[in-house]
Amino acid sequence: MPKDNAKTPEPAGATPPEAAILSKALPFMQRYDGATVVVKYGGNAMGDADLATSFARDIVLLKQSGVNPVVVHGGGPQIGALLDKLGIKSEFKGGLRVTDQDTMDVVEMVLAGSINKRIVAAINAQGGKAVGISGKDAGLMTVRKLEKQIPDPDSDLMKMVDLGFVGEPAEVDPHIIDVIIASDLIPVVAPLGVSREGNTYNVNADTFAGALAARMQAKRLLLLTDVEGVLDANGKLVPALTVKDAAALIEDGTIDGGMIPKIESCMSVVRNGVEAVVIINGKTPHAVLLELFTEHGAGTLLHRADDDSAGV
Repeated sequence: MPKDNAKTPEPAGATPPEAAILSKALPFMQRYDGATVVVKYGGNAMGDADLATSFARDIVLLKQSGVNPVVVHGGGPQIGALLDKLGIKSEFKGGLRVTDQDTMDVVEMVLAGSINKRIVAAINAQGGKAVGISGKDAGLMTVRKLEKQIPDPDSDLMKMVDLGFVGEPAEVDPHIIDVIIASDLIPVVAPLGVSREGNTYNVNADTFAGALAARMQAKRLLLLTDVEGVLDANGKLVPALTVKDAAALIEDGTIDGGMIPKIESCMSVVRNGVEAVVIINGKTPHAVLLELFTEHGAGTLLHRADDDSAGV
């Protein structure tokens, strides 16, 4: 019986499984060499310490493999928890949090402060060199106030709601991201922006990441969420969709509920030049590596087919 620290020899002529895995990963690593990959890291996926460490290690490995990862993070659960702790009540309209000035102060404190620096520290602890910024830095994200319509419960009409300091991208200047990447560092970005009037706004992290990926013409946008991806009518994962396929699944009701705006956002990102967007379960260990460096991937990949027109 071998000792605890002894290696069990492989049969003569057999390929060690670790070597086989690395060998199969090579063509995928070559595919992404020098490419920019934007990774949206969701608030719920950040709640598990082991998964957070795994995520940080994967981001460092991407950088060491020649990929240029750009991490955009959310923080909804953490914002809600601090608001409760401070006794600041949140008002919701149409399922969306109204962000007044007091709430905005907390949002900025959490996103640009504690969460951002926690992710930076986790990446650095795994041997990377991360830098934390927000969309406010160097004019990265200029925003406009988000205008949102919701159904009026007292009529069949839509009504405009005021969500306060909630914004949407108006202009993206990725110069600061380019400088960070060129310095061999990993940017970690909080989804905040500034209006032309100088006001700070909170931006949905998926929307922020999509706008940044499109402006940078990233090869991939990875959205780490709490679901496996798009499911078909039988509840099975759909590994890949074209823009036309996705539109058809929305039309026939297969894609419904909260997945509709997410997919519509993904479709817009692809139309704007990103090669593909992937929806992945962020609670799957090493989901980022599985998606980029294996043949089977880890979620649903949305891409543009050769016959997809810009207006699809």
